[in-house]
Amino acid sequence: MTATFPSLRVDAELREAAKQNLQEGETISAFVEQSIHESIDRRCHQREFIARGLASRDDAQTTGQYISADAVLGRLEQMLAAAKTCK
Repeated sequence: MTATFPSLRVDAELREAAKQNLQEGETISAFVEQSIHESIDRRCHQREFIARGLASRDDAQTTGQYISADAVLGRLEQMLAAAKTCK
């Protein structure tokens, strides 16, 4: 089953910018649909990230076990270095 979104009024500049950035054979409708999918995914990931952070905070408060900022930053630096070598 399919459904529709309500019509969306935008200024002419935004519509033109969208048209200028379409890929070969892509329609504005497809572009808008893809944008909606990506926004939904991003918001889901943000919500999950926040939930994990809050759960981690609660666990640390319960157990009294915390990880130092230096340890976290060190691990992030390692991850960044590893990601750079994978390019």
